[in-house]
Amino acid sequence: MVDVVLYFEGERHQSFRVLRGVKNRFGSTNEIGIFQMGETGLREVENPSQLFLGERPAGVAGSVVVSAMEGTRPVLVEVQALVAPSSLATPRRMTSGLDNGRVAMILAVLEKRMGLQLQYQDTYVNAVGGVRIQEPAVDLGIAVAIVSSFRDRAPGPRDLLVGEVGLAGEVRGVSRIENRVNEAVKLGFSRVILPASNLRTGLGQAKIELIGVASVAEALQYAIS
Repeated sequence: MVDVVLYFEGERHQSFRVLRGVKNRFGSTNEIGIFQMGETGLREVENPSQLFLGERPAGVAGSVVVSAMEGTRPVLVEVQALVAPSSLATPRRMTSGLDNGRVAMILAVLEKRMGLQLQYQDTYVNAVGGVRIQEPAVDLGIAVAIVSSFRDRAPGPRDLLVGEVGLAGEVRGVSRIENRVNEAVKLGFSRVILPASNLRTGLGQAKIELIGVASVAEALQYAIS
């Protein structure tokens, strides 16, 4: 019998390590621990969001901040995209730390619903810091990062993007929006661009500007106008 199964994750060239529980007979497996490898060994990262965003460049096209839930903890992560003309018959589509199939779907939505000519562009999308993000709540951030790089226009440096993108180009609601907004407030963000359906549920007296959007096109008007 096995009581607990733990995975120790991390890229070999990154100093961050994630301790993730995948089985626990006596409790939840929704929590993770984030650690940083130093000269004296591992030490706990008390504020992962602040650490992941510490080296984010300001005013650069293709760089956005998204909110990913790791267990019950919201973690703010920088997502970068680079879109450049391709010299190949089949353009490159490369991702790091993100679901490659999901990024391909977002590219298809941008081509079909927004009319962007991305089929002739190499596209690289990266979750900075060596983290792996699987949840669909980062879809909107990925879409904005790609369009920002394609148009070479930087998004708002203090904006947080949250939302799932559907095949019709709509922005769908996500879970635990209050936790994500509160984390943005703690780190000094000025705006959260989020699904309109989440905004209608009521977020209390949030000390931050909340912008509800129903589609990717509407989000782009606010994010990189």
